[in-house]
Amino acid sequence: MIPELIPLNSGWRDGGIQGSLVEMTRSKRIRNHNSDKKKSVSKQWKTKRRTKDLDQIHEDMKPENADKLLHQEIDYDAIGNAQFYCLHCARYFIDQRSLKEHFKTKVHKRRLKQLSEEPYTQEEAERAAGMGCYKAAKKVKVETQAVEEEMKIS
Repeated sequence: MIPELIPLNSGWRDGGIQGSLVEMTRSKRIRNHNSDKKKSVSKQWKTKRRTKDLDQIHEDMKPENADKLLHQEIDYDAIGNAQFYCLHCARYFIDQRSLKEHFKTKVHKRRLKQLSEEPYTQEEAERAAGMGCYKAAKKVKVETQAVEEEMKIS
């Protein structure tokens, strides 16, 4: 098949090629906007920073689970050897000082406010769909966890 030649004065740009006729072939179109590769990369970043959901944190706040999380064995792969853990935000910290500073931040206070409402249950979902009478969501008292001070040996 012979490519069709068109004159330059028809409004087409030749991209720097000098001459009066240009080959009309399929243009090389690079699709960056809707690229599948970009979608997977953006999804990777979103899931990389994914934290626990509120109902999972409510499970962790139960006394038997909280004790296990706050008194973990030393794990050299985790941040701070898994010794400084914020139960409400589900985050590890490097040392005691950074954990205490975290308790004063807006991020931690917002999380406490979010956790003050009881998590949704299947029963509540059925009531919202009209299969029962409405009950207002219960409030749960959530306070910042107690911090154990490191003992200085003299």
